[in-house]
Amino acid sequence: MNRKYLLASILALLALLIAIPVSAITFGKLDGERHPNVGALVIVDEDGVKDIVCSGTLIATDVFLTAAHCVDWMPAEGIDPDGVYVTFDTTFDQNSAIYPGTYYFPPDSWHDMADPIDIAVVVLDAAITGITPATLPPENLLTEMKEDGTLKDQTFIAVGYGTVRDDKTGGPHALYWNPNRRFVEQSFLALTKAWLKLSMNPSTGDGGTCYGDSGGPHFLGDTNKVVSVTVTGDAYCRATDVTYRLDTQVARDFLDEFVTLP
Repeated sequence: MNRKYLLASILALLALLIAIPVSAITFGKLDGERHPNVGALVIVDEDGVKDIVCSGTLIATDVFLTAAHCVDWMPAEGIDPDGVYVTFDTTFDQNSAIYPGTYYFPPDSWHDMADPIDIAVVVLDAAITGITPATLPPENLLTEMKEDGTLKDQTFIAVGYGTVRDDKTGGPHALYWNPNRRFVEQSFLALTKAWLKLSMNPSTGDGGTCYGDSGGPHFLGDTNKVVSVTVTGDAYCRATDVTYRLDTQVARDFLDEFVTLP
């Protein structure tokens, strides 16, 4: 990851007094072709070097879902909305195929810290063929699951690229960069107005996301339904995953501009 852009993103978020964004899978496994619709958001510098910024999901043949904090700093860094790319290669390197697109994020992101609308999309220049897009949840799905008692025992699957932790001991020294698509299972912790909080505690058999997976999906079990996106968590990437819900009216109002909602 380009340290210049990562630093700019982190500083902007710290200025807003929120937790550091996360970006890669911890205690996970190589994804292979389990989730071919999960990709990475890529920028290309003046020397033609490709860098992963965040993760995300194809939710229509030409729409890629990610997090707003993955792109809202780009204008200040001179990255035009049409200056981003997406890759779906299982292993990212300088030879990875990338697809150009234009990013969009809610203009009122961060105005309400209880619900920062931390989602964004990249509208691709051309439709992606050969990959089935993920589906989105109906309105209030997670709320209804909580009310009927099924949410507490639900398993979620996180997928993304980036920083990896596979050592339960120690702090940041156990994290390393390895840009492969990975997945991991998680269990439910809590549900709020905007957030789905998931366990990534290895002591309870869970894993999670870390520096490099922001914008990546959290699937409802083994389904193709994305119910939230990675936004933040604890600094050492081993306790709680805080993900932004996609089934709320606020999230749906933004997404409705780009895709057909269930």
